[in-house]
Amino acid sequence: MSKSNFSRPPYITPEGAKALQEELDYLWRTKRPEVTQAVADAAALGDRSENAEYIYGKKQLREIDRRVRYLRKRLEHIKVVDSLPEQQDKVYFGAWVTVEDEDGIQSRYRLVGTDESDASRGLISIDTPVARAMIGKTLFDEVDLVLPAGHKTITIVAIDYIPPA
Repeated sequence: MSKSNFSRPPYITPEGAKALQEELDYLWRTKRPEVTQAVADAAALGDRSENAEYIYGKKQLREIDRRVRYLRKRLEHIKVVDSLPEQQDKVYFGAWVTVEDEDGIQSRYRLVGTDESDASRGLISIDTPVARAMIGKTLFDEVDLVLPAGHKTITIVAIDYIPPA
């Protein structure tokens, strides 16, 4: 990730921060020692230049180390949003927003940090154009979206916030 992505602190929910910390702990305490042992075992077999297990293990270690470095740096820079906004009738970071399109089809999304976005689970990054268009909107506001397929209008039909644990 480039340095410019760390220029402002990225927001993240407490659940997202916990998931990043758990991933870091797993990689460092479980996965890396397993792969290190596998590499040592493969190295003991002799010629490393044609030893696929050794070569693959070293590649895995590089990938794990790269991810560990990224996670450590990211965890230093993120800003955990662990409080609810004063105006819970408006869409802000962390909100669950139910929208309805022109065809009456409803969808539910939560505005989260980039590191925790997962469209299949309805988690969209606060940095996406769709999320940006919803920020500050209230119940029954219409949001005009410019999508690759053309313009689309959605209406906000529910805004919910889950209190931090």
